[in-house]
Amino acid sequence: MFFSKAGVRGLVCLRFRMKLEFKAKEQLKQYSNFKNLGKKIKIGDTDLHFEKVGSGPHHVLLLPGALGSAQTDFKPQLNGLSHKKFSLVAWDPPGYGHSRPPQRKFSTNFFYQDAELAVALMEKLEISKFSILGWSDGATTGLIIAGRYPDKVHKLCTWGGGSYATKEDVDKLEDIRDVSRWSVKMREPMVGLYGKDYFQQLWNEYCDAFQLLWKHTNGDICCEELSNIECPTLIIFGEKDYFFNSDHLEFLLKNIKNTKLHKMADGKHNLHLHFAKEFNTLVEEFLSNP
Repeated sequence: MFFSKAGVRGLVCLRFRMKLEFKAKEQLKQYSNFKNLGKKIKIGDTDLHFEKVGSGPHHVLLLPGALGSAQTDFKPQLNGLSHKKFSLVAWDPPGYGHSRPPQRKFSTNFFYQDAELAVALMEKLEISKFSILGWSDGATTGLIIAGRYPDKVHKLCTWGGGSYATKEDVDKLEDIRDVSRWSVKMREPMVGLYGKDYFQQLWNEYCDAFQLLWKHTNGDICCEELSNIECPTLIIFGEKDYFFNSDHLEFLLKNIKNTKLHKMADGKHNLHLHFAKEFNTLVEEFLSNP
């Protein structure tokens, strides 16, 4: 059997599409039945879901990104970081992941609300001092906690998130409001967690809330907290991060005392997932050093 050049190209394209569809189905299958591996604890009127692994003396709070959860955002860290050195606590913020019901209620100060609830969670677990790993929105929440409660935070590590938003940042969110435009790797964990329709609905609500927050605060989310941060801080910067650019980075470096910087040349927004082994090694070294 012989094919024309056009026929061969068509066959190659068909096989490529079939391969992508198969990978998408396999990834969705992986996430479609997220097991509730943690516990729920009542903080005020909110039932918060969290996972706690490890028995080490150094307690670490892991703060996920927008719409994120312990399992979608930190699986390589929960499995890969030393369970002898660290006791890891990863939460699902209120209205995200397994911290439902109730559904997420956004306001113009939702970062501060999350910060207060995260601190209350650690207090409920009788953990008086801890370090923080914060990604994206979790980085912003971590900055607030470290600034407001300097006596509670031993060390702070952030990546992919800052203390303010610009019109460009808001526009970038609008560019990806339609979740069908997300990469399969980023989209399917959320579809598995929320379902396709509710994921889009929740993301729409997030984008709307971020726009209101930007207008209400003139882009200043938590800049005033930075000068109050006293703990050693590590900022990991992915040089290919679509959201967190060098301007955000320089602002943090300028305004937070005792800060170290580590750059990852090929790191994108989810660098801790894509380069998990390198990331975990770096974080363990930072948290373990005096």
